[in-house]
Amino acid sequence: MARVFSVIVVGPKKTMLQRRMTTTVRLSHLSDDDLVSHVATVVGEERRATARLVAALVEFDARQLYLAQGCASLFTYCTNVLHLSEAATYNRTEAVRAAARFPTVLARLEDGSLTLTAVRVLAPVLTPDNCESLLAKAVHKSRREIELLVATVRPRPDVPVVIRKLPARAAANAASAQPDVAVARCGQPATALSPALEGDPSAKSALTTTPSTPCAAPPRAPAIAPLSAERFKIQFTASRQFHDKLRHAQDLTRHAIPNGNPAVILERALDLLIAHVEKRKLGSAERPRTPRSADPSSRHIPAAVRREVSLRDENQCAFIGRAGRCRERAFLEFHHVRPFADGGRSTADNIQLRCRAHNRYEAELVFGLAPVMDDDADPVVETYEEHP
Repeated sequence: MARVFSVIVVGPKKTMLQRRMTTTVRLSHLSDDDLVSHVATVVGEERRATARLVAALVEFDARQLYLAQGCASLFTYCTNVLHLSEAATYNRTEAVRAAARFPTVLARLEDGSLTLTAVRVLAPVLTPDNCESLLAKAVHKSRREIELLVATVRPRPDVPVVIRKLPARAAANAASAQPDVAVARCGQPATALSPALEGDPSAKSALTTTPSTPCAAPPRAPAIAPLSAERFKIQFTASRQFHDKLRHAQDLTRHAIPNGNPAVILERALDLLIAHVEKRKLGSAERPRTPRSADPSSRHIPAAVRREVSLRDENQCAFIGRAGRCRERAFLEFHHVRPFADGGRSTADNIQLRCRAHNRYEAELVFGLAPVMDDDADPVVETYEEHP
């Protein structure tokens, strides 16, 4: 049965009432190339519509027309009358404020070089002097990259070292709702610092006792936020075991790290973890052994080949599609360009890095099979099963 989608097209305003035309498009009948083109066209239309809406809201806000509509603000009008979500309204109202000061924002929203989120993040630091340069640097950047750009323009001081015990209710909420984001602002007294941190004034000032207040659900704040070009705030909730290990590490490294700074300790721990994982998965070694030739009868990839491939592909998926190279750096796997089942050998010129999705995609193109990967398995090991 063909999938049918109804698309509402709003025509030009020829009378007091807008004329509307309903067009039924059978998207399932489009070829792959036509569907790719259609999606790009629709995205362009959405961008132009967004820019027109922001431009209209700029004038709407300047005239304060929301007051006559029974709303106290543009935000209330967008949510209560236009029925936009609060998140969508927040992005658009911040873009309205920015576009009112810098009309060039509208052109960048329309051509897609900036998104509403990008404009919202940039808005607080835009000035007549830096507007053009910042907007140019933010073109097609992710939110994380733009947050780093903003932190470079307006750096913030380092946050104090804080280690707090969560109340039971907040800890339960954090574990069920957002386990990777810290909840350390519930108005509860903090635990005492270890002796290694008692000489740190910033740490002491952070551990002031505040009146106990009921804790709501954890705030959905970013877990990692840039403070400046080279400094980041990293916040997370840890287990009792992690806490005890950190305290033990502080005591063991007292001579090397007198103030027991957790950031220094965790950075050293990450260095060891990364070296261990790179050695196991990517074949990294300080003193590489003489490489052995690949066994044609085995799909095992020698450490020397894994090492060469990971360096050559820069630890990034090497799949190149029509829109460019894949940017994925997580869930990487080693891919035989010429399949092993077809006689491909495990040599550097026949092995490339692939993210899990593109490794599966290319396997389906060749075999019509779906690779089944164990999340905890070595990335070299692959098995396949037919689609049901």
